[in-house]
Amino acid sequence: MRTFIAINLDQEIKKGISQLIEDLKEQSSERRGIRWVRPEAMHLTLKFLGEINEEKVTPITDVLKRISEECKPFPLRMKGTGFFPPKSKTPRVIWIGVEEADNLIRLQSQVEEELESIGFPRERRKYHPHLTLGRVKTFSDIKETLLFLEKHRDKNFGDMEVKKITFFRSILKPTGAEYSTLAELEFK
Repeated sequence: MRTFIAINLDQEIKKGISQLIEDLKEQSSERRGIRWVRPEAMHLTLKFLGEINEEKVTPITDVLKRISEECKPFPLRMKGTGFFPPKSKTPRVIWIGVEEADNLIRLQSQVEEELESIGFPRERRKYHPHLTLGRVKTFSDIKETLLFLEKHRDKNFGDMEVKKITFFRSILKPTGAEYSTLAELEFK
């Protein structure tokens, strides 16, 4: 099964971000070349595990339980827009940024460290917390989209308190990935 660990977003934040996506779709003639994230799929990935077998679910859940018992709830702000790679005329990912991310970065680092102890290699790239809005599928001129994003680069999409970590299963379908929760662990 394909799995990852993430922070699920509050419904109010998802609602505001969904409105931005709808506005982007309406404003941009190149919208068909971008696969937009559905509201139910919005999350902040901490660690993508990839394919695992059923026997790994319990050890991973145990690690996440230990982490959640040591972690206190913390604030998070979804703010600003951008794209990867930065300064590119052909971006691949359109995103919303995360402010007040120090606690999130520490949590992600702890997840990496603890999962490495049970056989999952660390991510080589530095962690850049962000929420993926869409993935660019065709490299036509997406000038309109980038201009619209620029207008929202400082917009606050909402604050939330992170109170739990979620272990997700991902099933890839032609309509996009569908997620189900394997474990949800509340912070103490």
